[in-house]
Amino acid sequence: MNVKERNVEEKKKKKSQKSNKEFVVVTYFFLALFLCLIGYIVSFQVLEAETVINNPYNKRQTIFANSIIRGKILSSDRKALAKSVVNETTQKEKRIYPYANMFAHAIGYSTNGTTGVESIANFNLLRTHSFIGNQLMNMLKQKKNRGDTVVTTFSYQLQNTAYQALGGYDGAVVALDPKTGKILCMVSKPDFDPNKVATNYKAIIGNEDTDSNNSVLFNRATQGSYTPGSTFKIFTTLEYLNEHGSFADYNYQCTGTKTENGISIHCFGGEVHGSLDLPHMFAESCNCGYANMGLSLDIKKFNNLTKKLLFDRNLPIDYPYTKSKFSLTENSSKAAIMMGSFGQDKITVSPMHLAMVAGAISNKGILMKPYVVDHVENDAKTVVTSMKPKKYKQLISTDTARVMRRLMRATVDYGTATALKSSAYRAAGKTGSAQVSDSSDDTHSWFVGYAKHKGKSLAIAVIVEKQGNGSRFAVPIAKKVFDAYFDK
Repeated sequence: MNVKERNVEEKKKKKSQKSNKEFVVVTYFFLALFLCLIGYIVSFQVLEAETVINNPYNKRQTIFANSIIRGKILSSDRKALAKSVVNETTQKEKRIYPYANMFAHAIGYSTNGTTGVESIANFNLLRTHSFIGNQLMNMLKQKKNRGDTVVTTFSYQLQNTAYQALGGYDGAVVALDPKTGKILCMVSKPDFDPNKVATNYKAIIGNEDTDSNNSVLFNRATQGSYTPGSTFKIFTTLEYLNEHGSFADYNYQCTGTKTENGISIHCFGGEVHGSLDLPHMFAESCNCGYANMGLSLDIKKFNNLTKKLLFDRNLPIDYPYTKSKFSLTENSSKAAIMMGSFGQDKITVSPMHLAMVAGAISNKGILMKPYVVDHVENDAKTVVTSMKPKKYKQLISTDTARVMRRLMRATVDYGTATALKSSAYRAAGKTGSAQVSDSSDDTHSWFVGYAKHKGKSLAIAVIVEKQGNGSRFAVPIAKKVFDAYFDK
């Protein structure tokens, strides 16, 4: 082979190698696309399919409803909270809520849209895992199959206790198990009868031009946006601990008034607390002391702390909710900082958010993801799916949580919540009397905290709207719920 022929041959070989390389690249590219597609399909089926099907705008739900009788919703103690009754003659369904107003916001309704658990577990309620023979038999008889039963984490006993304790006041009570995240009760007032939504919806929703926050459909436990008042001193204290590491040397002399740049802050009821260390300042809820503390803090760091504690952030819950807001910035006036340090200014929070923070403090700083569906079972009571507790986030360190538990216990031992002393459990928390707005003299009554006994624990947030002192109104409600929970 001469030189010319050899060159031609080498060129052919290089061209062939280049073509083979391009073919390999294209092959692997399409293989990668195929694997990505398969991965997406698997991911969708496992993680997202139920969410998409559960969307109220998904027409597949209508198809399910044509062949399946909507399943029951039960409490954890197996009380029927929602069930469907079928007319044997017309085969029409009627959704019944045996406890009417008591679970109105927690369970919701399934007419004119879906809310509450009726919405969260809509897909589960409209599918069936009945024995296949029974399904075939019903199909031959042209009868609908029974949908699966959703068993919630709600305790009928606690829900009834909280509902009765809140009485005729507007407000909310929410309680959860800090170790698991199970939501055990959720009460919001004013309320409505979900049995009447189908026939009396316009009257229930009222005038659409009015403030939706005053609607009876508004779930104050998760959607309420309230001034936290002195319950916010938990967060101010956490920032102080973050910056100083300890409160051993802290002391404040309360004269009942704190004045800065011509702006005066007063302790609630004009009280003069005298010399206070931090445990006493927290337990006795000294506004002046916390206004003074706030002025010493790094507001940028404080802002970062509140974000870690889920202010201006999404909450890990399935219910519709309103984000909590932290209003202080590095440009805030001293007056705003003083007011914000004990939960006034334009800071807002929901009861659910505060209950979650109290639960995390109780649980070594760990926030468990709140959930409301315990498990799903078929008509033979065989479990189909079961929810497991999931850690959401380490909100604060274990050491900081331990310090906060000591301070919150002081509130019950010798502070503003001594009514919670009990031989049946050890309670801790923070009271609050939150001014509704700068132009109003009305104040909301708050309590947020937890109780423990022999491995059991319960975190709670209570707000009673426009009723003033937290010790007088919110604390007795919390006590009734704690008493009911630890009674067993």
